[in-house]
Amino acid sequence: MNIRDVLAANLKRLRRTNGISQEQLAHRADIDRTYISLVERSRNAVSIDVLAALAAGLGVEPADLLKPTPPAVDLNKKGRRIKNR
Repeated sequence: MNIRDVLAANLKRLRRTNGISQEQLAHRADIDRTYISLVERSRNAVSIDVLAALAAGLGVEPADLLKPTPPAVDLNKKGRRIKNR
């Protein structure tokens, strides 16, 4: 996964987790909504200034948008990890 894909996945995940629409984030970050859509689809690179504005709009640190997230782990009903076969 390249850095653009990491940013796209984190931006979308954090936005959805916080219940924020692209339109709301665009307003908070003073960025066009269509630009946010392009970033979330890995179609556009962002400048450091835009990265900072997006992070501020989400209430996170810019570095949080660039950290690769570990893959999801499947758990059974008892909270134990399910082994991949």
